[in-house]
Amino acid sequence: MIKLFIIGIDGKMGRAVCRASTETEDFELVGGFDAVPYKDLSGYEVFAETKKAVNVEYDVIIDFSRPETLDDVITLTKGKIPVVLATTGYSKSDLKKIDTLSKKVPVFLSGNMSWGVFVLQKLVSDATKLLWDSFDVEIIEKHHNQKVDAPSGTANMLADSIKANVTLPPNFIYGREGNETKRNKNEVAIHAIRGGTVVGEHEVSFYGKDEVITISHSALSRNIFATGALRAGKFLIDKKPGLYSMKDMM
Repeated sequence: MIKLFIIGIDGKMGRAVCRASTETEDFELVGGFDAVPYKDLSGYEVFAETKKAVNVEYDVIIDFSRPETLDDVITLTKGKIPVVLATTGYSKSDLKKIDTLSKKVPVFLSGNMSWGVFVLQKLVSDATKLLWDSFDVEIIEKHHNQKVDAPSGTANMLADSIKANVTLPPNFIYGREGNETKRNKNEVAIHAIRGGTVVGEHEVSFYGKDEVITISHSALSRNIFATGALRAGKFLIDKKPGLYSMKDMM
């Protein structure tokens, strides 16, 4: 059984991973880290300081927290523990730290842990190859009103799928306020909507002359991300140090 340690354990996604881990015989939840731990949780210990978790033994870490927790994540790997990074909104300096960490331990990095979103990326890649020259492309993402980063990690992943399949790099813009010129052929706008309790919706639309093709994905619960993260955690066991993604696992 794989001993699991969750970072951001008391957040919405952390709790979803907790629940999902109890529904499989592959994992044993041994504890977690959270900067603001709840006091009413039982069955495992939650730490607010990394130094207090030094004696806890675990085989893999799943991180559903925030970018500012990255230094704590690096400390908790102890230079040997595999880690699944399901957090979004990393800066360029954060990504450099992650790359350095991957030289020491196996690191799984993805802006979305859903199998369906991975398929969405593949479909967007294929559509871009066929339609880019004669269609305009727009990305829309929707999330709950508590989400901090925008655009979402998944929207950025979809943008990368488009960029990887065109000759000239697209001009990505974020909203059109203050833009007094007509749409540029090479631009791709990314629109972020925040409201209510939307788990996550993403769509990429290709607008041609007299026709529109839209490829979309809707998350109906956080369970898909939790189970995907657990699948990634199991995938990392016995892997060599390196930076892994959904493509490697799937």
